[in-house]
This record gives sequence, structure tokens and C-alpha cells, in this order.
Amino acid sequence: GCCCSHVGAVEGLATRHGRLAVVWFDAHGDLNTPETSPSGNTWGMPLRMLIDSGTVEPADVALVGARNLDQPEVEFIAACGLRTDEAGVDGALEGADAVYVAFDVDVLDPDDDIVPFMPEPGGLTLVEAAAMLRRIVAERPLAGAGLTGVANAPANTEPLVRVTQALGL
Repeated sequence: GCCCSHVGAVEGLATRHGRLAVVWFDAHGDLNTPETSPSGNTWGMPLRMLIDSGTVEPADVALVGARNLDQPEVEFIAACGLRTDEAGVDGALEGADAVYVAFDVDVLDPDDDIVPFMPEPGGLTLVEAAAMLRRIVAERPLAGAGLTGVANAPANTEPLVRVTQALGL
């Protein structure tokens, strides 16, 4: 499914945990609104929905691997102080009771034996992503995780097994 599937999961988990960190792995920001979206596609808005609704605070979110951002998303990141990339993960996890990992496969470089639904060059390698996931779950309890943006390709089976294993699933 698309990243909108994370919204309900995060909303439900946020009611069960005092402070839920969200680590959002995605080549895209998913930070548009209906007013700012160039495409109008809802799948470009779920992280912004979670922040604007108050489900999660920007300081508790790390956006990792985003490299195809619309200008309004860049402006939103700067205005709200959203944490980005690996350095932001530590800050988002600090003091959190648990973590939700949203993992859109397009965060990975399509040249690294993965077939994302919306490929974007220049992403993380599978080795880099797995190392980050292991570090995240070693630091905070995993409340939940979701994999999105997966193309229906047999080649994706082994890489996705490695992602889920890194999460301890």
C-alpha cells in the first residue's frame, strides 16, 4: 500500500504510548497538504497529516532519506524544525517511550537490488538502512512498523526479508 496506511497505525499506537517517536524512511517528504500538493495525491500527505493533527510532534519525528521534496515541504521542514536524516533519528528517539518505523521502499537506491514502486536514484543502500533499523530498535521498543511502496517483483523478497529481520520481526 501507500504511506497513508501508516496514519491509522500511528494514530492508534500514539494512544497506547506516552511519547511515540516516528522514524519515516522515504525518498519523498509526504509533507504536502491539499493546498500545497503539486499532484493532489493523498499519498504525498500522510506525515503532514500526523503532525498537523497533533498525533506526533515534529521534534519526535525523523525523516530519513528524503531527496525528492517539493518546495512547500522544504519550507515546512525549516519552519517546524523537523529532524532529517540519520542525525535526526537520535533526537527523535530521545525520551520516547517507543518508536514506529514507516519504511517506504523508495528510500532505498533502486540500483541496490530492490524494485520500489516509485524509484528515486541516490538512496540508502540496503546495508545502510538495515544498520539504521537495528540501531533504532536497539535504542527504543518497537511499537510498530509498516512497509510501503513495494513493487510486485520477485526480486524484492530477499531485500524485504532483510529489512524485517533488521527490525527484529
